[in-house]
Amino acid sequence: MTRRSVGLLVVLALAYLVPLTAEAQPVSKVYRIGYLGVGSSPSPSSPYQGLDAFRLTLRDLGYAEGRNLVIEYRWGEQKSETLPALAAELVNLPVDLIFVPDTPSAIAAKNATKTIPIVVMIFDPVGSGLVASLGRPGGNVTGMSVMGIELWPKRLEMLREAVPGASHVGGVYFPGPTPATNSLSNSFIRATDPAAKGLGVKLTSVGLGGDREEWDQAFEAMARDGITALLLVQNPGFFANRAYLADLAVKHRLPTMYQAREYVEAGGLMAYGANIDDASRRAAMYADKILKGANPAELPVEQPTKFELVINHKTAQTLGLTIPPHLLLMADEVIE
Repeated sequence: MTRRSVGLLVVLALAYLVPLTAEAQPVSKVYRIGYLGVGSSPSPSSPYQGLDAFRLTLRDLGYAEGRNLVIEYRWGEQKSETLPALAAELVNLPVDLIFVPDTPSAIAAKNATKTIPIVVMIFDPVGSGLVASLGRPGGNVTGMSVMGIELWPKRLEMLREAVPGASHVGGVYFPGPTPATNSLSNSFIRATDPAAKGLGVKLTSVGLGGDREEWDQAFEAMARDGITALLLVQNPGFFANRAYLADLAVKHRLPTMYQAREYVEAGGLMAYGANIDDASRRAAMYADKILKGANPAELPVEQPTKFELVINHKTAQTLGLTIPPHLLLMADEVIE
């Protein structure tokens, strides 16, 4: 056999093998997740609560943004009325799954699609009408319940222990444009009012909307009306302005209990609730299961297992409060 003949055989063999090799290496699927939030797009000075934990967990599970994962972000910029159109955008792309970290966005997403799976991380999935029950969601929505409502009586009890003279407490919430988006504040009153009566505390519901100038006026009015402490119901708009709200509370001598540690890190008095980063990690794991074929109707809504009490001792001193030793011992972190 001549050298030319051998070369020709090699070329023919390579031509035969290359297609086989290409077929043996299937192209990895690129997953597309829609992220819908009523808050503002994050910045280095104001990260979005739980977002980094969600993304990093997906990375640990093998999803690499830019390679086999695209996350489509849509932000309401504190305007709930924009959410239906933003949800429709995600549905029309389309996306494989929608993740929502707040109740108004979850309602908008569910109204936009009955087929695309939706993973939520909100306070009251059943009360908001998003799932039939925690054990059997029954539709295209599942995820995490961070138990904001069930913990309010405990938060009120802790606040009263830290502020024994708190006989009139304001329940501060962000008023939404529709009854559905106000469901959280209504649930808060139903859950907390019996506990307030048992403690001999007057509970007043206070809607805090508008801009910062209106917030200043509202805090002045609360102090003037004899409110002596506050319970603040979580909202993305409040979270983005947590340092400003903490300053207002100190300025008007209104000790405040929050739902998340970030408020206390920004100068608030105390917070008790589920660890949001932990819940975000669990939500990412649910997203992974669904992308791999799990049926959201059959995935029970999870409740948190990790709760934390965080106290800002410096803020307590500024307010002239002496935190009881047993609360300091209970605290997962005391900020000095």
